[in-house]
Amino acid sequence: MDVSALPAVNATLNAAAAVLLAAGYAMIRSRRVAAHRACMLSAFAVSAVFLASYVVYHANAGSRPFTGQGAVRAAYFFILVTHVVLAAAVPFLALVTLARGLRGTYDRHVAIARWTLPIWLYVSVTGVVVYWMLYRM
Repeated sequence: MDVSALPAVNATLNAAAAVLLAAGYAMIRSRRVAAHRACMLSAFAVSAVFLASYVVYHANAGSRPFTGQGAVRAAYFFILVTHVVLAAAVPFLALVTLARGLRGTYDRHVAIARWTLPIWLYVSVTGVVVYWMLYRM
């Protein structure tokens, strides 16, 4: 199975999730609840597709070593470690946040969304950065 295109697909999915999350935040700040819901459900769907694609890629291709040296190497590993640690939390945070929003328990939804959004955004953006550093530098 040729999975060579999947890293670029995964970076694109991460970027799309980041855009949808930012748009969803903008929508709720302007009290456009239906648009917020659509953006956040779309971000969740895009992230789920990303996760499936990521697993398929790494099951077939393994991992790619970072070859940069010096300060860029330290920066890469800092970004990678924080990305991986926070990425492990995103599915759980996103599911709980989504469930609370869909159930209409908005006070509890907002309480966790204040944590979920910045973490999920960070993970999505740093996913693109990791891709860029591994495959484009």
